Amino acid sequence: MTQQRRVGVLGGTFDPVHLGHLGAAEVARSRLALDEVLVVPSYIPPHRLAQPDASGYHRFAMVALAVASAQGLAACDLELVREGRSYTAETLRGLHGLGLPPSHLFFITGADAFAEIATWREYPHLLDLSHFVVIARPGFPVEALRSQLPGLASRMRTVAGTAWSQTAEDSPDRTSVLLVEAVTPDVSSTQIRERVRRTQPLTGLVPPAVEIHIYRHGLYAPDRAPSVRDPEQPRA
Repeated sequence: MTQQRRVGVLGGTFDPVHLGHLGAAEVARSRLALDEVLVVPSYIPPHRLAQPDASGYHRFAMVALAVASAQGLAACDLELVREGRSYTAETLRGLHGLGLPPSHLFFITGADAFAEIATWREYPHLLDLSHFVVIARPGFPVEALRSQLPGLASRMRTVAGTAWSQTAEDSPDRTSVLLVEAVTPDVSSTQIRERVRRTQPLTGLVPPAVEIHIYRHGLYAPDRAPSVRDPEQPRA
């Protein structure tokens, strides 16, 4: 019998994608022995009032460029082609429909975002749709979540330096909240957009191919109006 693939899912606006995103994906991939991590740009992020500055076409293009030389990472347009608000629950169910059961899906997020999990659509049922891989962020250690979210403490598991696997105390079909203490690049998309507006280099913040794409297409320039999709570009 062929062993079921273990697939990570890293969702986000990626406006633009940066080395912090890629670092989180790589940490999850290596620590959890994932076969692949799908990097999924949202169409309309549900937790942001403002629309993304770059269109879905350009955000997907930047993700594709960023993962082109990264082992085990792949760009995925599942949320862009669905359009509308991009809810994690709907994305995970879409992956179930492609043959990936909850026990083999690993949704990757930062500790700061997971601290607000109760505000996510379909919580708490959402946690049964995938494992959740929670990675430390600067100022947000993952172990603090045990006290911040006491109702979820029983399903939290600490991932040490070696690859995690389910233990006898966990049902094979039960999903867990996997806490990963790791150091990833302290970068934000807001910081990058501000540097672009000042025409400053992005060395050490984004992959070189992404920097070239940003400046070649004039993304985030002061006179460029935000849009969900550029009308002159094909749909992502």
